[in-house]
Amino acid sequence: MSEIRVGLVGYGVAGAFFHAPLIAATPGLRLCAVVTRDPGRQSEVAGRYGAQGVADVRELWERSDLVVVASPNRTHVATAAAAVEQGLPVVVDKPLAGTAEEGRELVRLAEERGVLLTVFQNRRWDGDFLTVRRLAEEGELGEIRRFESRFERWRPVPKGGWRENGGPEELGGLLYDLGSHLVDQAMQLLGPVREVYCESDVRRQGVSCDDDTFVALTHDGGARSHLWASSVAARLGPRFRVLGSAAAYVKHGMDVQEERLRAGTTPDAPGFGEDEEDRWGELGTAEGHRRVRTEPGAYLDFYRGVAAALRDGGPPPVDPGSAVDVLTVLEAARLSATQRIVVHLR
Repeated sequence: MSEIRVGLVGYGVAGAFFHAPLIAATPGLRLCAVVTRDPGRQSEVAGRYGAQGVADVRELWERSDLVVVASPNRTHVATAAAAVEQGLPVVVDKPLAGTAEEGRELVRLAEERGVLLTVFQNRRWDGDFLTVRRLAEEGELGEIRRFESRFERWRPVPKGGWRENGGPEELGGLLYDLGSHLVDQAMQLLGPVREVYCESDVRRQGVSCDDDTFVALTHDGGARSHLWASSVAARLGPRFRVLGSAAAYVKHGMDVQEERLRAGTTPDAPGFGEDEEDRWGELGTAEGHRRVRTEPGAYLDFYRGVAAALRDGGPPPVDPGSAVDVLTVLEAARLSATQRIVVHLR
């Protein structure tokens, strides 16, 4: 397969700022069509990527070798299943589905049709998370006992839209949005989860979905993850605080890749994923500490992995089964918040 034609469903925030530029910068992939009914967006994708704007997903089937689903959350399963039924490989933005069972059914369908299915868990390639994984693998932290992770923002005035005001069927709110990343990173680092506790609240007027959420996980190995997602944090906590038996790692500030993508920087530009030195984290104990260079962020590695899997027949960059595991935890978290209980998964 010399060139893989990509059809992108949706050109909102996820499609415009993440998927389209990453696809365009990946050797072997060509963005050929984008589903958007907005004339302005159709003109943009034509001018920027040479892609055709189309009004309906059915127009992608003959134009694409790969379909990327970046439409609103409630449409993920139906759109991905329709593409799989056409025999097309699919990338689905997170969350894969609304429930773990829906996710499992989609995975089974892709396996039956013999096509690739993967999930855009791009935060696995955040530079700061890559740094945490490296420190863990090299033994710098010792045994990790507590993993604290935050996606916090200060947005006292709601932006509106389905992410803040949609009903349960829209899968809005922070638990299924940023929580998908937080839980995925925790499970990638510390493994399966046996207990889930969650506090989830709506703090702002004019908002109907959770905008201030805390999740506590107990992993099979005994480590604990404390995860925060909030739109009402006027003072931001550390992005990561990882406590181990040998040392701790503390990092402030978000990964730089989203900010640069939103600013229009192409993801293959020199230094695209490099963190600024004054934002590097620190590793140490009460007796002393040292700055740790942040690993370069590498969102492009996701789509490079997709291209390699399609070209060479290898595994996808994100096993969709791991996304189903994340959904199992998110469902448990929602149940915990609703009933004010600890949910035991095993």
